[in-house]
Amino acid sequence: MAEQHGMISPFEPGQVREREGQRIISYGTSSYGYDVRCSTEFKIFTNINSAIVDPKNFDASSFVDITSDVCIIPPNSFALARTIESFKIPRNVLTVCLGKSTYARCGIIVNVTPLEPEWEGQVTLEFSNTTPLPAKIYANEGVAQMLFFESDEVCETSYADRAGKYQGQQGVTLPKS
Repeated sequence: MAEQHGMISPFEPGQVREREGQRIISYGTSSYGYDVRCSTEFKIFTNINSAIVDPKNFDASSFVDITSDVCIIPPNSFALARTIESFKIPRNVLTVCLGKSTYARCGIIVNVTPLEPEWEGQVTLEFSNTTPLPAKIYANEGVAQMLFFESDEVCETSYADRAGKYQGQQGVTLPKS
């Protein structure tokens, strides 16, 4: 599906574990899923403006934008990023994202809501640093695994049918009300 229907682009058919002779956090096709990479585009949460975090009225000035090969997340804070890969989820597939164990074992939690049938776009990733120390995220390396669940039937109402507010998102996308 990934290659034939353009479900994942760019698509890596194997598992990449090193680049230029250096070990990296793996990405690409795994046994039963696909390990996505993080781009170099980050939004790091800051409380410099003492704003209240309100999902219905989110203040974009609560983030500092950086473009870098690494992102340092402050202690007990979080950052947003996006996948390098773009997705086109078929109408009979639900996709669930889980963090990679390499990050989880460092206290870095990756959160992504499910990619619903017929959702399209780049995935916004949330990295929570649960530790009292700064945490490092590596761009262009694996950060999370997508698991794909195919149904015997197509869904009655897809994300596209509902005109979901995050349909077609590109770049790091902030909360929309």
